Amino acid sequence: MPNTYFQFKQFTIQQDQCAMKVCTDACILGAWFADKAPSYASVLDIGSGTGLLMLMLAQKHKGEIRGIEIDRDAFHQLRENVDNSPWRQQLRVYPGDARTFSFPEKFDFVISNPPFYENDLPASSTNANLARHSKELTLSALLETIDKNLSGKGSFGVLLPYHRTAWFEELAATRHGFTLREKLLVRQTPRHAFFRSVLYFSRKKDRFIPTTELTIQDNAGAYTEDFVDLMKDYYLNLRPHTQPDIDNEP
Repeated sequence: MPNTYFQFKQFTIQQDQCAMKVCTDACILGAWFADKAPSYASVLDIGSGTGLLMLMLAQKHKGEIRGIEIDRDAFHQLRENVDNSPWRQQLRVYPGDARTFSFPEKFDFVISNPPFYENDLPASSTNANLARHSKELTLSALLETIDKNLSGKGSFGVLLPYHRTAWFEELAATRHGFTLREKLLVRQTPRHAFFRSVLYFSRKKDRFIPTTELTIQDNAGAYTEDFVDLMKDYYLNLRPHTQPDIDNEP
């Protein structure tokens, strides 16, 4: 049974009211962009859930960060985690549907861990369906929402299942004019295929697209040095070759 909370070095995520708990790939998304989002940019987190991404970015980010969550129970948890964090003064959360919500500003950077299991088998509960599946917020709708709320020189980051990557890249480019700036491909162990992609898009045209690979665990099931280096500012007692202390969702 998942813990009712997850303790990071500088903040705590309570998660008993959220269908989607803290998971490794979401932590990778937050840690990867914490050093990439412009330091004083205004940030929007679409589908904030527990507030994990907001707090991971806030640990290193100097600008204002906003989050929106459609599920009522998750929103209460989000507000609890934000209010109890060291950075509550720079964070603000909204209840509602990001597709129709009128934000008071355009954002310089948007991040999202979207409900991406579109057309896959549904989860057992309504809340889990909203969190995991694209019934309410399809990837096409996510791109439209990002485009509507992103500033003219803005950028965004998103986590996707690997098999949806090429389709999403093409849709972002052809329908919205976004350019892929950087890509991180994630696999569980050296024996596994890639299962997640972290994509960094911008409105700025750029032909150079560096691609990096990240392997979470080695063949013995312990954390790799690359993973430890990425997560060292967040995870407690994290060292190379230690066994995982968090549920993975490969």
